Amino acid sequence: MSEHNFDLVVLGGGSGGYAAALRAAELGSTVALIEKDKLGGTCLHRGCIPTKALLHAAEVADSARESAKFGIQATLDGVDMTQVGGYRDSIITSKWKGLQGLVKARGITVVEGEGRLVGAKTVQVGDDRYTGANVVLATGSYSRSLPGLEIGGRVVTSDQALQLDFVPSKVAVLGGGVIGVEFASVWKSFGAEVTIIEALPHLVPNEEESISKQLERAFRKRGIDYKLGVRFQSVTQHENGVVVTLENGDTVEAELLLVAVGRGPVTQGLGYQEAGVTIDRGFVITDERLRTSVPGVYAVGDIVPGLQLAHRGFQQGIFVAEEIAGLNPILVEDVNIPKVTYCEPEVASVGYTEAKAAEKFGADRVSAYEYNLAGNGKSHILETSGSIKVVRVNDGPVVGVHMIGARVGELIGEAQLAVNWEAYPEDVAPFIHAHPTQNEALGEAFLKLAGKPLHAL
Repeated sequence: MSEHNFDLVVLGGGSGGYAAALRAAELGSTVALIEKDKLGGTCLHRGCIPTKALLHAAEVADSARESAKFGIQATLDGVDMTQVGGYRDSIITSKWKGLQGLVKARGITVVEGEGRLVGAKTVQVGDDRYTGANVVLATGSYSRSLPGLEIGGRVVTSDQALQLDFVPSKVAVLGGGVIGVEFASVWKSFGAEVTIIEALPHLVPNEEESISKQLERAFRKRGIDYKLGVRFQSVTQHENGVVVTLENGDTVEAELLLVAVGRGPVTQGLGYQEAGVTIDRGFVITDERLRTSVPGVYAVGDIVPGLQLAHRGFQQGIFVAEEIAGLNPILVEDVNIPKVTYCEPEVASVGYTEAKAAEKFGADRVSAYEYNLAGNGKSHILETSGSIKVVRVNDGPVVGVHMIGARVGELIGEAQLAVNWEAYPEDVAPFIHAHPTQNEALGEAFLKLAGKPLHAL
């Protein structure tokens, strides 16, 4: 058995793992990065990148279908999923090669194979052992199902849905969160009939309630059906499709059932508990600085309780590398990490909802303003509707921004800066937002809360 020693050993080459490796190498550490599949992990190969490629293809389909209203004579003759898949895969391959080159250029040792924690600071891969002065656990997540709901045949997760070479005629989507509404949006744009089943009262239930309601209205207008506040009971498969039965007795018939009920942590069978790492319901428990119960062992990304977002894992990977280097990086709470749902219309948010802000700061100390995109010139040009809602503490900072509309995800950068830098609306209001842009809508909301609205009453 061979022994290899490094300053840092990273188990998992997804967003959190490779970010930790890159930053640590940049800071002068020797790094081993262990990955059983491909660098980039779920985000690059089975998540963020391929789904957004499909969503862009869906946007093109919608544009072709609706081109006449803009004076453009175009027709949508169909959706060739083989070509869509080629477009998707070309993006993945390009990004993957770029990441491989970046890791190689930083002098990081990439170890291909499944690793297992066999000691406080040792990971075994086959017959080789890799020991680090510090270890980062970054093994990511998998598509979950419900108890008794088996994946197979016409019951699929996002992993299988991404690889479909046809557009199903009718789809049932179990779960109205981010993954569910994104796939529902894609399939509707490609011509499928879609029904979403969500046990909670609203789609994207973790968002500001007014935003969720606007998304529901937009989906209804697009012809996407949904059943809210009702639980899944069972599914039966037959030669041509599935029949989904709900607890209230309703049934939904479809060609496929997409199970989009969230993601679970990949920690089982990797030796974490045996090495002394505290695990709770499959998640690795850490302190606020991402230290596990074993000194010198850190955890990042989807295996740490909280938001399961690629950019959260990426930020945590950088944080841990800098923490190990003694740079004392700042903490970013989960509530202040930006979130974007890339359906049509898009949903984006950062910070507290109005209700959560009222709970934290007191209802009498919180104000909010929701600016309707109907007053925004660029939104009108884009033929989109929606709103931007800003939440503030009275005589205090902005603590939340919540948006819905085409392309509002591109506005989240300014929103997260305002929230994380604890800016007052009065601080932001004097700055100019270029015209005509959707950014102006964010500026109008800040102006209103600063007490000097221009295009708002």
